[in-house]
Amino acid sequence: MAQPYRLVTAAARIPVPGGKLIEELFGRVNTGTDGFSLAHMVAPPGWSEPAQTPAFGELTLMVRGRMRIEIAGEVIDLAAGQALWAEPEQRVRYSNPFDEESEYFALCIPAFAPELARRDAG
Repeated sequence: MAQPYRLVTAAARIPVPGGKLIEELFGRVNTGTDGFSLAHMVAPPGWSEPAQTPAFGELTLMVRGRMRIEIAGEVIDLAAGQALWAEPEQRVRYSNPFDEESEYFALCIPAFAPELARRDAG
């Protein structure tokens, strides 16, 4: 019988350009988990990334600050205490154009992998 729980005692830092901090708790990098990933993130003021059309769904749960999410022709400013689920195969862009850091958790189903993010060039 497999162990009935899994304790994670440290996150794996995933280096990315632009000063954004990614600490994966569960996922392909830290635990070898393919079904889902959970990461803690901190995006500095002015941070942005290219749009993507991921093969995974993503739940963004804001802890502190705000995050701009462009999806389905809409612009949503997600605030602390709010959450947004983005379905797989939807073109989405995340950014922090605000003056304060944004801190959030991202849950991806299935687990995040760079090749599954399918980011636009640039």
